[in-house]
Amino acid sequence: MSDRERAHGRGVGLGRAPVRILAVAAAAALAAGLAFVGHRLVEGVELLAIEAAAIETLAIELERARRLAHAALGQPLPGTPDLTNLSGRLAAQGFAPGAPVFVRIFKREFELELWMQRGDRFERFAIYPVCRWSGDLGPKLQEGDGQAPEGFYTVTAKALNAASRWHRAFDLGYPNVFDRVHARTGSLLMVHGGCASVGCFAMTDPVMEEIWQLITAAFSAGQTRFHVHVFPFRMTPENLASRQNVRWGAFWRDLERGYAAFEATYMPPAIGVCSGRYIVTPSAGGQAGGHEIANSCINLTGNKG
Repeated sequence: MSDRERAHGRGVGLGRAPVRILAVAAAAALAAGLAFVGHRLVEGVELLAIEAAAIETLAIELERARRLAHAALGQPLPGTPDLTNLSGRLAAQGFAPGAPVFVRIFKREFELELWMQRGDRFERFAIYPVCRWSGDLGPKLQEGDGQAPEGFYTVTAKALNAASRWHRAFDLGYPNVFDRVHARTGSLLMVHGGCASVGCFAMTDPVMEEIWQLITAAFSAGQTRFHVHVFPFRMTPENLASRQNVRWGAFWRDLERGYAAFEATYMPPAIGVCSGRYIVTPSAGGQAGGHEIANSCINLTGNKG
């Protein structure tokens, strides 16, 4: 949830008991909806694409209800690492506070990965469950559409808010150069604590506190910015193939090139924008994802144009 949206009083302001009742009711309704949609699949092959999208939307809403219920009861979300033993977990994996960081978010899986640099590559330190993100799979297009963004973003120390209403927060930097080229609007899209969102990624306060410690340590040790790559889902061939005919299929295939470049080298690739598309270039050793995302059209002579 953005600070602007919070200023207008949007968000979850329910007490624990009403939230629990709401979550249970939502889960029941969504389960019934899933059964209904699944039944309609047998009515004709021509409905498959529409029905698959409807099933995915309902499944996402059901997962949101489950996570809201956990948060309302003050329970850690399933998959939350041992937040009481950060130093021990770092030591066990050979990391030291202050190492450069890199973040990936997967909306469909409700996961945020935090990677840390060790030697000449990044290694995954933790997978944190995302408590809530809003909207559907697909990019954010305009202010007020309730969509959480997708794409490649960079975060500097200036984007950090230690006194956020939602515990801690950092601004993703939406809209980036790509978003602006496509006339997309919006502001103050955050990763923050709590479990409420209108366009942001809410992580719960305890999880956000650990993320905060690691990113601020990296800045204090000299990292100038870190990349946050936001994907609709894990960019496997199977996931892409099953969604190739949807509205955002071509956009997601462009995002997959950034995903694949990192998976090949475990160094954040250099990301640019040219002719309205993301340009992905493998990083030179030691860059640690410290480059900006900028217009990067290059002609055959090697000059920017």
